[in-house]
Amino acid sequence: MTRSKPPAPAAPRRSATTRTAIRDAARGRFAADGYERATIRAIARDAGIDPSMVMRYYGNKEGLFAAAVTVDLELPDPGALPRERIGHALVAHFLRTWEGDGELTALLRVGATNEAGAARMQRIFQEQLLPVVREMHPDPEQAPVRAALAASQLLGLGLTRYVLRLPPAVALDREEIVAWLGPTLQRYLTAAHP
Repeated sequence: MTRSKPPAPAAPRRSATTRTAIRDAARGRFAADGYERATIRAIARDAGIDPSMVMRYYGNKEGLFAAAVTVDLELPDPGALPRERIGHALVAHFLRTWEGDGELTALLRVGATNEAGAARMQRIFQEQLLPVVREMHPDPEQAPVRAALAASQLLGLGLTRYVLRLPPAVALDREEIVAWLGPTLQRYLTAAHP
């Protein structure tokens, strides 16, 4: 009687490759379809795997979304910027970020229609934008409002230019956008309370 060997555990490299393929496919689907319309089946098909593998690695669509759509705004150090140009620098930075990849656009699209996406946007606001604004403005009590006003302009730009693709917003070149929005952000971040 011959004993059969138990199957060897999956190699970590294969597992990591599968996880990466799933995350990449999910990023593309969430960016193109939004959270609600992106399906586990479509993501699995794009990744070239069985849908059960998506569930095995990420549990559910929310878990996959959380793993796939991670955004590091890589905001500039406000201390390294001339104070009178902070607004302009942030607008230029956000334009580069929006145009650098589809993750922020995907997150904005999902955040506008889904609770999990909205929660992710709120965490980015709390963990990334708010601390930078606190460094720029000496009154810590005003920082949350000023950060929210700055976010309203930047997210509004992202929504009109990259999600809704309103022709006049798309037609503006970067320099025009910086010239229009830079002074507004500057006022929100550094001007005296009205």
